[in-house]
Amino acid sequence: MIQKSIEIGGKTIRLESGKLAKQAHGAVTVTLNETVVLVTAVSAEESMRDPGFFPLSVDYREKFYSTGRIPGGFFKREGRPTEKEILSARVIDRPIRPLFPPHYRNETQIMAMVLSMDNENDADVLAGLGASAALSISDIPFFGPIATVRIARVDGDFVLFPSLAEVERADIELIVAGSAESIMMVEGEAKEVSEKDLLEAITTAHEAIKKLVGVILEMKQEANVPMRDVEEKTYAEGLEERVTELGKTLITDAIRLTEKKERRTALKAANATVMEALEEEFPECEDDIREIMHDIEKDEVRKMIIEEGKRLDGRGLTDIRPISCETGILPRAHGSALFTRGQTQSLGVVTLGTGSDEQIVDAIEGESKKDYMLHYNFPPFCTGEAKPIRGVSRREVGHGNLAERALRPILPKDGSFPYTIRIVSEVLESNGSSSMATVCSGSMALMDAGVPVSNAVAGIAMGLVKEGDKIAVLSDILGDEDHLGDMDFKVAGTRNGINAVQMDIKIDGISRDIMEQALEQARVGRLHIMDEMDKAISEPREDISPYAPKIYEFKIKVDKIGMVIGPGGKTIRHIIEETGVTIDIEEDGTVRIAAVDGESANKARGMIDKLLEEPELGKAYKGKVKRVKDFGAFVEFLPGKEGMVHISELDLARTNKVTDICNEGDIIDIVVKNIAPDGKIALSRKMYLMREEKKKQDQASE
Repeated sequence: MIQKSIEIGGKTIRLESGKLAKQAHGAVTVTLNETVVLVTAVSAEESMRDPGFFPLSVDYREKFYSTGRIPGGFFKREGRPTEKEILSARVIDRPIRPLFPPHYRNETQIMAMVLSMDNENDADVLAGLGASAALSISDIPFFGPIATVRIARVDGDFVLFPSLAEVERADIELIVAGSAESIMMVEGEAKEVSEKDLLEAITTAHEAIKKLVGVILEMKQEANVPMRDVEEKTYAEGLEERVTELGKTLITDAIRLTEKKERRTALKAANATVMEALEEEFPECEDDIREIMHDIEKDEVRKMIIEEGKRLDGRGLTDIRPISCETGILPRAHGSALFTRGQTQSLGVVTLGTGSDEQIVDAIEGESKKDYMLHYNFPPFCTGEAKPIRGVSRREVGHGNLAERALRPILPKDGSFPYTIRIVSEVLESNGSSSMATVCSGSMALMDAGVPVSNAVAGIAMGLVKEGDKIAVLSDILGDEDHLGDMDFKVAGTRNGINAVQMDIKIDGISRDIMEQALEQARVGRLHIMDEMDKAISEPREDISPYAPKIYEFKIKVDKIGMVIGPGGKTIRHIIEETGVTIDIEEDGTVRIAAVDGESANKARGMIDKLLEEPELGKAYKGKVKRVKDFGAFVEFLPGKEGMVHISELDLARTNKVTDICNEGDIIDIVVKNIAPDGKIALSRKMYLMREEKKKQDQASE
């Protein structure tokens, strides 16, 4: 059994192997305080066939027993992965994927299981650390190790592996993964911070990463498991030379076509020409020919960028594609905006709801509610493809979450805007960075909906081509530049600073200098995009849509909440059915009435006020006779409030029989004559009649 401990930022992290899941090729338990996660790595001994890609799957699952809870809902077992689990799996996957041999094709699976959760320390970064350790001590070919840390800036100080409470207070929160030499991945959010501050956070995290990598290297040396051999990809003798001879010029000409569709058509034609020419000479080598042609395309594109500073669509390295923005294009939506940048287009739509529209999240930490959400949809037609839709993909969840975090800091806080906000991004075209287009369309749609946001937010994706010592940082990358390049670095923020970042690379890592250059180019590009957005809408509309519910807010005494709700919710349901409004009542007595028109809201407010109204001595009311006795009548004059009219108080003249004046169900006018200390209320119809008689006399004398 291998056990290692390390102290990072005053917290002790323990890694252990050899006790659990011993049949896995690599298994490591990572512990921080009372949070424990088991991570296993298994890879098939042989590749049954070459699927054309590396079949790596990463699963992260949070077990409810880890916090002593039973899952909610009808089925009392964990179901499909939650959004949090999907996002955590992506954080584990992205930094390790580039570190396997290029032609390794064996089915490989990483599984992370949260066994214990102390509700203080999140397990996601521990799982990332465990994945690297499990791979490193196994025989699976992996060019690691790397380490993953979370860093937050709380009250001006950087905190490594912050608690959940510290994350809530932080103005920077990042997950950073890297090797001892360089950074591999960054994911996180901030509250309009500067590029300098963000870079400082990443640099601080890297110092901790170096120490953790050292611990994993010690585990690897103690395990002493030789890495399995991976056969290098070989082609038929002379095939590479012949494909290069026939295809290089065709590809070079094709990649200089600046229009995407023409370029793709020319590249397909080049492939077909080479295939046909080599069909007899190299039979059954179609896949190899395709692969060599792709490698030539990649080399030539990168060469054009590095040597000529020219990109696939003819732009320079820092040029932004043409931008157009429109708002209010959907007549019945509460807010809408169309953002188009080159061949990437996002339709952002905002819907404003009430408290009853909040999303209920059942997680291992407990049940919570979300009053703001962003959903990102990426239909096949946006890339000109026809594919079956099989639910929301992990990519859609990840891109939506990135955009959601980018827009969160500008939303009104402290309950000043009592609406549930849902943003939907429909990606209608995609040729690079649709998630950043989502940020832009979402920002404008919020303003169009009249949401009092503090600033506009824009996003941009940066790319990188690195050949030896030569580098080219690209602003606003295309889809092909992402595919053929070395980095995808998304940065979103306001004019004041950065709100969200996500960086993935396909090489061994990047230096601080490259990251600094990318952040500065992103800042300049972001400001340019916001200038274009401002031409369409620069501040929130004064009023929300007439189709959005109007929310009227007031407070009642906490001890009166039950009276408004009624037994089994009967009273509040009656008000809702009678007026057509939506009513939400908070535990502190805050009441929110949502209605499309003010008349319905006023009616509902009046019904609630009636429920809560206290009897006032000497005040006149209309009441309903509930019961008739020989000595008088019991009258309900306010909801749930009854008083008695004694037979002597029913009329100006003597009353011999109560039923001579009123019967059960009659509506009569009364005045509150007396309120006894024990709460009993005496009513008088006689006093009401006397007042009316006096009014008539006064009017006659005038």
